[in-house]
Formats: sequence, structure tokens, C-alpha cells
Amino acid sequence: MGTTSLKAWILAARLRTLPLSLSGIIAGNALAWQDQQFDLPIFLGALVTATLFQILSNFANDYGDGVKGTDNEHRLGPPRALQLGLLSAQQLKKALWAVSILSALSAIALIARAFDPDQYLKVVIFLGLTLFAIGAAIKYTVGQNAYGYRGLGDLFVFIFFGGVSVVGSYYLQTQQISLDASLFAVVLGCLSVGVLNLNNLRDFENDQNSNKKTLVVQWGIQKALVYQRLLLMLATICFIGVVFRAGDSPFRWASALFGLLILVRLPKAKGIYSAEYFDKGLKPLALTAFFTAVGFWCINIMIHGL
Repeated sequence: MGTTSLKAWILAARLRTLPLSLSGIIAGNALAWQDQQFDLPIFLGALVTATLFQILSNFANDYGDGVKGTDNEHRLGPPRALQLGLLSAQQLKKALWAVSILSALSAIALIARAFDPDQYLKVVIFLGLTLFAIGAAIKYTVGQNAYGYRGLGDLFVFIFFGGVSVVGSYYLQTQQISLDASLFAVVLGCLSVGVLNLNNLRDFENDQNSNKKTLVVQWGIQKALVYQRLLLMLATICFIGVVFRAGDSPFRWASALFGLLILVRLPKAKGIYSAEYFDKGLKPLALTAFFTAVGFWCINIMIHGL
């Protein structure tokens, strides 16, 4: 593989999206660590599996939006590999098969580590979630019935970046479902949907012209901004709820400051909203989600020690 092709694959993998996709894994394992039920190989296996799922989704998005013509010269966001002609549609299709297989193998190894051989039902459920995740990663933009083109992207992002990521990774460690994990799932689900919503606000005109019926296209800019504010406020409330339930330690309450940082990402109340304005907000909001999860774990380490 030459240098140019390597750069093309790195571009298609969109590694900058990984902090957001790993935030839920970090949060779920932070809660498991707090409950003194933490296994390092399970944590590392979950990180690897989530990374592969995200790369699979990014390859699929590059392919799906590329062949549909949604990625074009009018789109403001970072250029895509197929759009630039750096990779062909056939190359990306082969990559989808390869990464799907790697994702499945990684998930199987993770499930084998987390559960005993006689826990058949739990194994079957998580294997089903694996197949569901692979299918959802691909069908977001690929195919005639791609759900991202019908306004369902927000729902699936909330399910996978929130519920499956946080509650699922917590369950792999503890084999329990807790209120704290559920609350943190809402936090990161809302923040992840907020990132998607900003992305769709940025691409509003191009998506509208390409018949990509995101919620922003269906609702319009102003209603989508109200939606964005509600998502971030709900995330803040639920995160402070997690902190409140964790106890009264001054160190622990310091983690509430990470929740307040979410409010800084609220869209401005008045003014002219441009595609560039929404584009500039994407990275800070994604990193806010990441550092909220990491910060929560770091402060717990300060309280309890390693």
C-alpha cells in the first residue's frame, strides 16, 4: 500500500470521530470501576470493538453519501475519499466486508471474556447486538432505504452512542443494569445526537437539495436549534444527577463542572447562523462529551486511588 492510498484510507476512517464514539465505553467502565467491578481486558476489548464499529460506519458513510451524490462540491464539511476520487466505490465495498468481519471477531472475543460458556441467553443477546450494530453502521447511508435519509439517524445515534455504549459496556463488566449507567447513557446519547444535529444544521442546504431528509431538513433551522438546546440541557441535568447520586465528596462534586461545560456549547440565542458557525461547534461538543466521561473517571480515581 503506497503513501497516497494509506492517506486515503486514513481520510475515509475519519479518526477524529473516535473520541466521541469511545466516550460511552469510557463512561460505562468508569461506573464499573466505581462499583469495584472492573476487568482491564474487557475495557480494552470494548475500546477496540467500538473503534472498529466507528471506522465501519465512517467507511459506509463515505461510500453511501458518495454514490448518492450527497458528498459534492457544495458540502462544507471535510472532504471524503470517494468524493475526491482517492478511493473507488469498489474499494470501499471491500473494506466494508473486511471491517465488518473484524468487528464481529472483536465483539465475539469480548463476549467470550465477559460471559461464562453456560450463560447462553446473555451470549445470544450480545451477539444479536453485534449484528445489529454492524447492520446499523452500514445502513445509515447505504442502500435505497438508508435510515439516515429518513430522519432516523438521531434515534440510532442515541441508541448506540448512549444506551448500547454506556449500559452495554457497564453490563459486560458487572452483568447488571444500574440507574447511574442509564443516566450516563442519556448524557452521552444526547451529546452524540447534538453532534449529529450540528452536522445536519451545517449541511442543511446540501442535504435538502440531495433529498436527505434529516430532522433538520424536516423541521427547519429554528426548530432544530430548539432541539439542540433541549438535548444539551437534558444532558447536563442527567450528568449532575449521576454526580449527585455518587456522594458528597468535594472531589466528586468537582466533576459536576464537566457537566456545566456542556451548557457552554448551547447555540447562541440570537444572531445569524451560518454553516461555518455550526461547523466550528462540532469538534468542541464532541470533545466535551469525551472529557466529561474521562473527567468523571479521573475524579473517581482521585477519590479512591488506583
